[in-house]
Amino acid sequence: MTADTPRLRLGIVGIIALSLFAALLTRLWYLQVLSAPEFRLQAAANSIRTVDDPAPRGRILDRNGKVLVDNRASNVVAIDRSKLTKDEKPVVLKRLSTVLGVGVDVLSKRLDDQRVSPYTPVPVAADVTEDKMVRLLERSDEFPAVVAKRVAVRTYPMGNIAPHVLGYVGEATQNDIDNSSGSLHLGDEIGKSGVEFEYDRDLRGAPGQEQIEVDASGKPIRVVNRKAPVQGNDIVLSIDADVQHLAENSLAQGLAAAHGRSFQDTKKPLVADAGAVVVLDTKGAVVALASYPTFDLPSIANGITTEEAKVLFGANTGAPFFDRAVQGLFAPGSTWKLVTADAALRSGLITPNFSLVDTGTYTIPGDCTGSACIKHNAGSEAWGRVGVSRALTVSSDVFFYTLGAQFWSNRKQLGDDVIQRQAEQYGFGQITGIPLPAEAAGRVLTPKMKADLAAKNSPLVDGPYWYTGNNVSLAIGQESMVVTPIQIANAYATFANNGDRYQPNIALKIQRQDGTVVREITPRVAAHVDIPGPIHSAILTGLEGAVSDVKGTAFNAFDGFPLDKWRVAGKTGTAQAPPKQDTALFVGFGPATNPQYVVAVVMEQSGFGATSAAPVARRLFGQLSGLETGPGAVQFVQANGAGD
Repeated sequence: MTADTPRLRLGIVGIIALSLFAALLTRLWYLQVLSAPEFRLQAAANSIRTVDDPAPRGRILDRNGKVLVDNRASNVVAIDRSKLTKDEKPVVLKRLSTVLGVGVDVLSKRLDDQRVSPYTPVPVAADVTEDKMVRLLERSDEFPAVVAKRVAVRTYPMGNIAPHVLGYVGEATQNDIDNSSGSLHLGDEIGKSGVEFEYDRDLRGAPGQEQIEVDASGKPIRVVNRKAPVQGNDIVLSIDADVQHLAENSLAQGLAAAHGRSFQDTKKPLVADAGAVVVLDTKGAVVALASYPTFDLPSIANGITTEEAKVLFGANTGAPFFDRAVQGLFAPGSTWKLVTADAALRSGLITPNFSLVDTGTYTIPGDCTGSACIKHNAGSEAWGRVGVSRALTVSSDVFFYTLGAQFWSNRKQLGDDVIQRQAEQYGFGQITGIPLPAEAAGRVLTPKMKADLAAKNSPLVDGPYWYTGNNVSLAIGQESMVVTPIQIANAYATFANNGDRYQPNIALKIQRQDGTVVREITPRVAAHVDIPGPIHSAILTGLEGAVSDVKGTAFNAFDGFPLDKWRVAGKTGTAQAPPKQDTALFVGFGPATNPQYVVAVVMEQSGFGATSAAPVARRLFGQLSGLETGPGAVQFVQANGAGD
């Protein structure tokens, strides 16, 4: 070993040390100078949490400005999980249980709800009384992490009115959030049905935000910034609260009057357990929409428990949440004769002057055999010589049976679905487009559709072939067809206004809290049905006669109504609905000379339309005309009479 060896080794060590120090200094320079802005942003992001502050929902008003849905202040007790230690939790919950009168297990379950943001206090009790709130505030040192505050919840100034129309709100599900394109977050409240659902984005408003600084463990330190929420816009409905209230009451009273009454010659009492009422103006706006049985909207405004849901949605409840006005499917019965009459006149099958002798009995022609081939008018009434107008007035089944058979025998010239095609023009077999969720489209059976269903072994049909008897039943609104009350009303509104078929609107405008209009909701014409004058006149005469003629099917129900001042035209219906009892129907419009309103009434298992449904409509026309109002008009008008 030479003397230079230690010196060489020290030099190598020095070079290595200098290299390491140089690398360290270079890294420090990179971190502190070049990357400093990026790391400052990351540090700020890691220390700031953004929490949404929900906006109060907008109000819902009727067409005259009456508030149907508003917000009220509710005392809420919540717990801030980020400030509650594991040791404090059982003590705090036990003390809260004593003050609130709520079980510890219930409070614990609510507190552990992971759907609520960890930086937002978790609500554990709502509508807490003032004395309990004061007690919590005065003894706040005994309730660490407990927050007592006021929040906005839905309230109903006019009580339980139009629950199916208004709908209710609830917390957004994960599926709602996933499909919201980032506009919804855990804990957000959204519309779940009705107008609350359809106009949710307008009603929801713009949420505020709080930026909260947190420490390394995630605990809040202070609020850095806050943006106040902006309340949602108001929705002004086309609904008239007074007419809506009368529709709901009249329907319930009409069902009660029919309940227990014997139907026809049977001794079985009528069940009369459900129904719907639709009131439209002839420009496509909904004035009232009632469904029975109904539910108490205010009681579920702030959510329901699982146990309450089982009761409300149970099999024995009568389906109160089911909106029969837009979702219920019914055979239209004789209200369908408008379609058949129009098809017969329009196709040239008959002229306005055509007539036949109605003997009260009709035998299906061709190869039909057996008792089912012999059909009768209601009560086997023989109406003598009747034309299309008279047939509508007295609801002559024999007349329309004959048309149904003639359509089928002339199918080579006219086609095998003339009635169905005319029904499509009036909107049957398709949704009306009313902005309410889950509207049903109904079904109007055609020969081709029957064959297709049979090929799929559908229980809706008895085979692939269409016979004369199928067309005969179709002509009076029975042959495997189902329609909704809103479709019936809209079809008659189309006829009443000379052919404009509208998509019904449920709202008139969206406005801010100060009344400034955000947007108008204008009428929506879906199609136009050209109704030649002679056809319109012949049908209108028959519909007016149904109400005003002493032999008209609705005469008894409208007896005493001031028809000289406000003429009403309409049609009764009684539809078979096995295994259930017959469905009672009535649809009409007025004033007949310049129609403004259409009323459709459908009552399940209620017997004759003339006896059960027409009196309900009469009450509504009394209100709409302004000629039968006040205390004397509140009593339900009970019609006596048989027939369709």
